[in-house]
Amino acid sequence: QVQLSESGGGLVQAGGSLRLSCAASGRTFSTYPMGWFRQPPGKEREFVAAISQSGRNTNYADSVQGRFTISRDNAKNTVYLQMNSLKSEDTAVYYCAQARSLLRLARLTTEYDVWGQGTQVTVSS
Repeated sequence: QVQLSESGGGLVQAGGSLRLSCAASGRTFSTYPMGWFRQPPGKEREFVAAISQSGRNTNYADSVQGRFTISRDNAKNTVYLQMNSLKSEDTAVYYCAQARSLLRLARLTTEYDVWGQGTQVTVSS
C-alpha cells in the first residue's frame, strides 16, 4: 500500500506562487494516475488536477486551468502542483491522491483510494 505525504503549503500573497510536492512510498507509484484535490474552509473537497502514469496527459479544473501545473517525477516517486497567480479563493487544504483506475484521469473523490494528510495553502488578498 502506498503512503502519500504532501509538503510545500504556506501563506502567500495574492498573485504569488507556491509549489506543492507529494512524496509517495511504495512500489506502485508509477503504476497509477495521480490527482490533487483541495478543500476550502466550510466546503466539500474538490478536484484540482490529475496526471497520467507517464505524465503525458493532464486534466484540470476550470478554476485553475492556465494557472496551475501538475507534473510528476516517477524516479523520485513525487507528484507536484505548481500554483501561479494565486487568488484568495485558492485558500484550502490541498491533498494528493492515487487513483483507483489505471485507465483514466478521474475527477471524483470516490475514484481515488489513497490520500495524503493534506497541506494548508492560505492566500492573503
